[in-house]
Amino acid sequence: MIKELLETRIRPAVQDDGGDIEYRGFDPDTGIVKLKMQGACSGCPSSSVTLKSGIENMLMHYVPEVRGVEQELDNGDEETLLNSQMD
Repeated sequence: MIKELLETRIRPAVQDDGGDIEYRGFDPDTGIVKLKMQGACSGCPSSSVTLKSGIENMLMHYVPEVRGVEQELDNGDEETLLNSQMD
């Protein structure tokens, strides 16, 4: 259900803004969905707002087991995010 929502509702909206989103997993014990923001969204300061207010709310609404959404960063992504926050 999580993957279906990401593919049919969330991903197209993120792609419209020049980014993309990749499903990285779901931990049933904590209820946390792991996602990776890509493209324009990977270094965008508002990507955390997109994750929390948009994606997290929708997933929690349709999938009661979801308790939250976290962005998973690769090493290069962390550096890009830090540099964009310092600018």
